[in-house]
Amino acid sequence: MDRFTQIESFVAVASRGSLTAVGHAQGMAPAAIGRHIDALEARLGVKLLLRTTRRITLTPEGSLFLEDCQRLLGEIAASEARVSQGSAKASGHLRLTAPAGFGRRHVAPLVPRFLAQHPDLEISLNLSDRIVDIVNEGVDCAVRVGDLPDSNLVSVRLADNRRLCVAAPAYLERAGVPRDPNELARHECLTLSSDASQTRGWAFSIGGVVTHVRPSGRLNCSDGQVLHDWCVAGLGLAWRSTWEVEQEVASGQLRSVLDEFIAPPNGIYAVFAHAKLLPLRVRLWIDFLKNTYAEASYWDSRPEPRAQTGLAT
Repeated sequence: MDRFTQIESFVAVASRGSLTAVGHAQGMAPAAIGRHIDALEARLGVKLLLRTTRRITLTPEGSLFLEDCQRLLGEIAASEARVSQGSAKASGHLRLTAPAGFGRRHVAPLVPRFLAQHPDLEISLNLSDRIVDIVNEGVDCAVRVGDLPDSNLVSVRLADNRRLCVAAPAYLERAGVPRDPNELARHECLTLSSDASQTRGWAFSIGGVVTHVRPSGRLNCSDGQVLHDWCVAGLGLAWRSTWEVEQEVASGQLRSVLDEFIAPPNGIYAVFAHAKLLPLRVRLWIDFLKNTYAEASYWDSRPEPRAQTGLAT
């Protein structure tokens, strides 16, 4: 039994939550899948899954390992496709989705460049702050920012994403500066509504442990750009990504607070349904985003937030 098979079995079981379901999908006995997991855990010397008769859950070590394994499997699949497809042209309809704010700044401006490299493609881009069901809504690839919910989707990490707690100077003069995340309870906090993608709360590092705080306030919205505008207008505190507020912080329009509690960065991901038999157009798009975001000069260019793309969603 090779390492790759062990990792594939682990990812499949973690995604489906059942040895029986994975065995049925792969035409193998559940016991054989279980032996793959046992061998992997024995080789690593850590427990990755907690298995009972009713459910399978990831250990903390398993959660960390799963993210790396999903990324590696996606990259291996993409590498194999590049070799096997050779000079084949990407064609067909590429359906994409991304969060509205990030998509306007860092996805939509890149689409024309990608289309110029692959003129046989047709591209649709849906920008929305809700979590789009990419399987049932027929989406090929989603860009997602932040912590990913557990699912049977495959993800490739494209870049790091760091968030800041910010407010306008006028608000801080009026309401005071929070010195601890627990003080957010007495502040006006501008939050994404429950149907948006920010589901776990605001993340802070408290005593070396990442802790999620669910602040409250009288204003919430499903559109991150609206929250940004409300924050600049002095209506409260917001927890926003650095790519969204760094210009305002540099100019003094916004001020970051609770900097000593900033959590480690989470990720910017490409998310898709299956690593195997992924269409060439999707593989090329993921490679294009990853290579673009890896350029040292890219994040310094800071595209304008309301750039016009000329593409319909």
